[in-house]
Amino acid sequence: MSQDILEMIKKEIDSNTICLFTKGTADMPMCGFSARTIAVFKEIGKPFKTVDILPDPRIRQILSSFSHWPTVPQVFVAGKFIGGCDIVTEMYQKGELQPLVEAAFKTKQPAPAR
Repeated sequence: MSQDILEMIKKEIDSNTICLFTKGTADMPMCGFSARTIAVFKEIGKPFKTVDILPDPRIRQILSSFSHWPTVPQVFVAGKFIGGCDIVTEMYQKGELQPLVEAAFKTKQPAPAR
């Protein structure tokens, strides 16, 4: 069963240019850190996918093992792990996140939003 969750995680990362693993959804974040991270990507204005980790506690455990990052949210851009809320927010404020996202959309086909 945990192999199924790992495969789901990999599939979401691979099939979405921007993939956010969050508590809650883009329309209904369930924690402040997830809400702030989602707000950053809404501000950038490119389509992104959120994966709610709350329905199954094993998702968070397997995701953290996969990314080697203990907290949620976790952000992946073009298949690469970027970081959590603080890193993404800082990159956005410094103007470093936007070019990374733009480059990802030039090399990868945009995925449907949320």
